[in-house]
Amino acid sequence: MMSRADRTVLSEWWWTVDRALLAALCGLMVIGIILCLAASPAVAARLGIADPFHFVNRQVLFLVPAAVVMIATSFLSPRALRRICVVVFAVFFVLLMATLVVGPEVKGARRWLTIAGVTVQPSEFIKPAFVILAAWLFAESTKRPEMPATLLAFGLLGSVLGLLVKQPDFGQSLLISLVWASLFFLAGLRWIWMVGLVGVGAGGGFIAYMTVSHVQKRINRFLNPDSGDTYQIDAALNSFRNGGWFGQGPGEGTMKRMLPDGHTDFVFAVAGEEFGIILCLIILALFAFIILRSLSRASKESDPFSRFAITGLALLFGLQAAINMAVNVHIAPAKGMTLPFISYGGSSLISIAFGMGMLLALSRKRPGAAALAALTEKPAVEPVARPVAPPAGAMPDPA
Repeated sequence: MMSRADRTVLSEWWWTVDRALLAALCGLMVIGIILCLAASPAVAARLGIADPFHFVNRQVLFLVPAAVVMIATSFLSPRALRRICVVVFAVFFVLLMATLVVGPEVKGARRWLTIAGVTVQPSEFIKPAFVILAAWLFAESTKRPEMPATLLAFGLLGSVLGLLVKQPDFGQSLLISLVWASLFFLAGLRWIWMVGLVGVGAGGGFIAYMTVSHVQKRINRFLNPDSGDTYQIDAALNSFRNGGWFGQGPGEGTMKRMLPDGHTDFVFAVAGEEFGIILCLIILALFAFIILRSLSRASKESDPFSRFAITGLALLFGLQAAINMAVNVHIAPAKGMTLPFISYGGSSLISIAFGMGMLLALSRKRPGAAALAALTEKPAVEPVARPVAPPAGAMPDPA
């Protein structure tokens, strides 16, 4: 056990990191491995892969570097995080442009690149870096209004959305836009801007619905199930019905054999069938705990950048989980978005670990920063002036 008197880097990290938040994130990773063991053998059999644990082995293979990335990132200072995110954003922005040129087309979209035999989705890695840069710009706009930080934040959003829409990837576009708009609101900017942003977002959604066929089909199927094929959604809902409260038991599920994306987008449905609603509620509680604890930490931060960055990363994590679970229980249109730390996927797993590592780093207790904030705060109670005693020999005032 490390002592508080130990001044090593590891000991300082251990006593300043939010250990409850770290434990909840590790809990999601463990649940992810368990559900991958439950869901992926059926997928491997359907794809004709000889090894039934092919996807499990790959998930563990990606989980090790993901855990290393999360822990290593949590050691960094806010200044180091900003510098790293500038580099990460620049590199993956270039790769995001490259997907439009050399990326393979899968189901009508170009979102992936194959680098050294590994499939990479650049949009997954650009998300956490985007949140940090947006938080940085909004923090500067509150501290130094003379800087064109807000204009740069608009340019940052427009550049990323332009590439995502061209892929096309409307799910990631929606996710990034919601996080950016939340940071915009937290920065205390005028309501008229928010009204304008809502109008632009609604207009963009309407244009996508009218011009992109698969977006129109998904929304129509959600609003009117009889208008198209709802095979995956029906199978997911049947999974929850079969599982009940306590599930069919590990490996006993049958609907997972019919779910094409049971190890990725619909892993939550597999959890419902094999382990029941109880496990689904535990997963939901872990996500809620991580988000609420992060927002609580953010509310106590005196530095605008840390406050905005923690809030943005928590919202990015929580909204992605909410969208995935909402699709599984059919309260949102179908969208290919992974469940953080639980769904199978290398790019998603490592990018989420990077984002949560930054969240852990920013939410660490920093005594030096707290002391500086205390010195700069005004005293809550003004000192009371004490009466000055009259000089010796002076006559008292008449009553």
